[in-house]
Parts: sequence; C-alpha cells; structure tokens
Amino acid sequence: MADSLTLVTNEITTCRACPRLVEWREQVAREKRAAFATEEYWGRPVPGFGDPDARILILGLAPAAHGGNRTGRVFTGDRSGDWLFAALHRAGLANQPTSVHAGDGLELRGAYIAAAVRCAPPANKPTTEERDRCLPYLVRELDLLTAASVIVVLGAFAYEAAWRTLGSAGIELPKPRPRFTHGLEVPTTRATIVGCFHPSQQNTFTGKLTEPMLDDVFARANELAS
Repeated sequence: MADSLTLVTNEITTCRACPRLVEWREQVAREKRAAFATEEYWGRPVPGFGDPDARILILGLAPAAHGGNRTGRVFTGDRSGDWLFAALHRAGLANQPTSVHAGDGLELRGAYIAAAVRCAPPANKPTTEERDRCLPYLVRELDLLTAASVIVVLGAFAYEAAWRTLGSAGIELPKPRPRFTHGLEVPTTRATIVGCFHPSQQNTFTGKLTEPMLDDVFARANELAS
C-alpha cells in the first residue's frame, strides 16, 4: 500500500507504543480540567495537521494535556496555539488567527504542523525514548511533504527531533551540530532548519519570545521557502 498522510494519521491516532504516555493522556481525558468538565476529551495521540503541499513544516514538542489532548488537533485550545496561529495568520499561512477546536474552520496554507511526540506527556516532558518511538511518523510525514523546504523547530527538543529525522533519512548534516538558538538557520540538502523559541507561556510571559520575534521567524521561513 502506498503511504499517505491519511494513512500516517490513522496509525498515529491508534498508537499505544509508550505505556507512560498512554496512561497519562487517558487519565487527563477522564479527570479533565474544571473549565472543560462538560467536554469530551480526545485522549489519544494527536496527528499532524495542515496543507499537504506545505512549503513549511512547523515542529513542536508535544500536545498540551488540556490543549491538543482535549481537542484532537495540534496546538489547538491552548495559549501556545493562540500565539502560533495568530502569527501564522499574520504571515499568510493560516486563514484565521485562532484555533479553538477541530471543527472551527481553520485551514493552513503552505504550512503543516506536527509534534515531535504525539501524546501529551506528564509535566510537558517526554523522554528521549518516547521521542525516538515517535520519530518514524515524522520521517514518513517529511517524506510525503515533498514541497516542504523549511522546517521551523519550536524549541530545542523539536530541533533535536528534526535533526535525528533528517539524519535517519540519510541527509548529510553539518558537524558539529549547531547549538539551538532563536533565529538559527541550518541549510541541508532536504530543507533549511529555522530555530524559534517555543511559544509557551514560560517564554511569552517573560518576554523571551515576543510577537515581533515570532513574526520575523515566519517572514524568514516564507522567504526561504519561496
């Protein structure tokens, strides 16, 4: 059977490879947060989302326990997503600036979003072993996103995942690996990696990441991908 993004999505959403993550995501979905007590949580791995002809792949860390793990769509329903999708809209990569739930009409244009780990992890901290079990999904997605020439990595964890993904695909990478920082650019024969601080509340509340900084990243990504 020929591979496809639909096939990868179906396999992701039924994955139970990491016992710790399975237990946590399902516990959160049962117990819920008081603000979402009447909602039915997704409580499964969260697949990638976006334009199959994307020029830009955006890679995050993992779904938020009460964000993607609740809504079933990556970066949807949490504060990080509020920042990310507003920036994508300003950059012309999304048709609207908000992402509230999976049926809210959001469409990405020229962009595709995935996470290095597809299940919500306790304390937002997946292990390297959990990351590596998820990597084959990212390898397949990148192989299918043939137009993608830029990978925007949101944080150091996503950078490491992207690096390992490209390496496993046989892409020659510079040695030593450049240290992650905001605004990092690493050209490779497959895609240019662009670094961005993760739009977590820890970064946005402290001013480590600002809206102009985020806008600059996606302006540069658009420029590289054009």
